[in-house]
Amino acid sequence: MIDILLKYFPQLLNGFWVTIESSIIALFGSLILGTIFAVMQVSRNKITRIISETYVEIFRNIPLLVITLFFFAFVAPVAKKIGLPIDGFTAGTIGLTLYTSAFIAEVIRSGINSISSSQMEGAVSNGLSWWQAMRYIVLPQAFKISIPNLGNQFVNLVKNSSVLAFVAGLDLMYNANSIAQNTFDSLNTYFIVAIFYLIITMPISYYMKHLEQRFKGGAH
Repeated sequence: MIDILLKYFPQLLNGFWVTIESSIIALFGSLILGTIFAVMQVSRNKITRIISETYVEIFRNIPLLVITLFFFAFVAPVAKKIGLPIDGFTAGTIGLTLYTSAFIAEVIRSGINSISSSQMEGAVSNGLSWWQAMRYIVLPQAFKISIPNLGNQFVNLVKNSSVLAFVAGLDLMYNANSIAQNTFDSLNTYFIVAIFYLIITMPISYYMKHLEQRFKGGAH
């Protein structure tokens, strides 16, 4: 195992940074998209609710790999023709973002629904619009309530980033597969890769737990 780590460390490190880059982009992208679709799901507009619910149901019920391969195999060639090249990294990150955003939308929607409707009614009666009340009063509370589940989704996102390996995304798993084929030592190679993933996911888990305890403490 030490021999593999020493010999292939630069390659593993490159994959490590690609995984982090993809995860960060997908994290912020899915959080923004998820929040938008969560708000749309509780909107007063029926058409808006239908659009959001359709989006969430589609991307929640299609495997991440299928979504990613669809972008890589069908969308990428079309985009290339119009001057927008989509490589494996981009296709994988887009698929990861869309897939995760559907789950985050459900998490935040649940948080919104847990807030008493009287708060929205009170805000509106005091002169705020529905959107202002949602932005300044309801959403901040919904995020605090949703922190544990959001943390789970963020950790899942990092683990799911291994889908980039299927579209030559040059991530950690892609490089691990290459090393395992060269060394014929899959056990030690993937054990090392597991440690790299833990280096990413453990701080996220601890930080989200810290935020959860912090907000709980502030509530007393």
